[in-house]
Amino acid sequence: MDISDIDLLSGEAFVDRVPHEWFDHLRANAPIYKHPEPNGPGFWAFTKHEDVAQLNRMWHEFSSEQSRGGVVGIEELDAEAAEAQAEFNEAGRMMLTMDPPDHTRYRKLVNRGFTPKAIRSLEDHLRDIAVKIIDRAIATDDGQADFVTDIAAELPLEAIAEFLGVPSEDRHKIFDWSNRMIGSEDPEYMVGEEAVTEARVEMFMYAHALAEDRRTNPRDDIVSTLIHSEVDGDRLSEMDFNLFFLLLSVAGNETTRNAMSHGMAALLEHPEQYQMMVEDPGAIPTAIEEVLRWASPVMYFRRNATEDLEYKGHQIREGDKVSLWYISANRDEDVFDRPHTFDITRDPNPHIAFGGGGPHFCLGANLARMEMKIMFEELTRRVSKIESLQSPDRLQSNFINGIKHLPVQLIAK
Repeated sequence: MDISDIDLLSGEAFVDRVPHEWFDHLRANAPIYKHPEPNGPGFWAFTKHEDVAQLNRMWHEFSSEQSRGGVVGIEELDAEAAEAQAEFNEAGRMMLTMDPPDHTRYRKLVNRGFTPKAIRSLEDHLRDIAVKIIDRAIATDDGQADFVTDIAAELPLEAIAEFLGVPSEDRHKIFDWSNRMIGSEDPEYMVGEEAVTEARVEMFMYAHALAEDRRTNPRDDIVSTLIHSEVDGDRLSEMDFNLFFLLLSVAGNETTRNAMSHGMAALLEHPEQYQMMVEDPGAIPTAIEEVLRWASPVMYFRRNATEDLEYKGHQIREGDKVSLWYISANRDEDVFDRPHTFDITRDPNPHIAFGGGGPHFCLGANLARMEMKIMFEELTRRVSKIESLQSPDRLQSNFINGIKHLPVQLIAK
């Protein structure tokens, strides 16, 4: 393979499968690589586990701030998109695109809704929902279902709706807004910049109405917590709250849905491992960690160099774009034995699907793990065997490792 064959900007290259041979080549030959860009200065691609984990912690040198370029998108924007992004940036700030100390203050505020106690308080309710989701899928069309839309998407949507105090009947609005904003490159969800903006506006209007209700009718939910709390003596602005709502909505359903879907796709290829979980539910927690490693739902995040520096012999300049490829780090042969083998008994499993530490370690990691554990526990309790009816239909994206559809046959016990 010639390194010039590698094009990490191509969403089309990720449609049939993740091009792991590209990442294998980069890790072996150019683990810190200045990737060219047709209409821009290029960007650094970090593909080794050690480096990705290290740079996640180097927030001072590698910024997430939106004013420096943010964390999503490594290709230069055209004039129209750049103008729309600039207007969006001026309206408010999102925790995902902040550095400490601002990020630290905002995260403390949101952490109140993600304490272990708060997560545990949802478990029984989410388990009841999971049972209904699975039983409904078994009963419909003789057990034929789309695992993504009928099963994997439903529990995270219900969880985030519960978390945000969104009525259950409105959960599919979040699904639609998320798909339009995150999956806009994919032909199934493809929309123009105007429609992406429209999805944001619709979500923000919904968030505004929800916030107004909680101001006068506070409840025991994270929306009420955010609306009535202060950061350094200041309440959140309307747009700051809207951006929190957007972040929690999108991050709370896209990633967990795709992790579950990739897990099921892998189990369909390895039915003996699904059977192992049926026979021994104690195998499920270890299986969840392997699913997370295998799926790596967010394939990369961007950072932006704040100063000139040398890193392992490479001269990085202030303003350089940097991409941290979790999808590659989680297949690093220096860290994982047989990295391209799906093995639910893998232990230890030091994957960095949740970001590998640092200030931006995934806020919802424990919630995601609990949702996945509940879903696979209830699935293996009710369904003795699952068969594939069609190959996974993957999302066209170099950012989200997504599966849009996965038709299956559920064989109930």
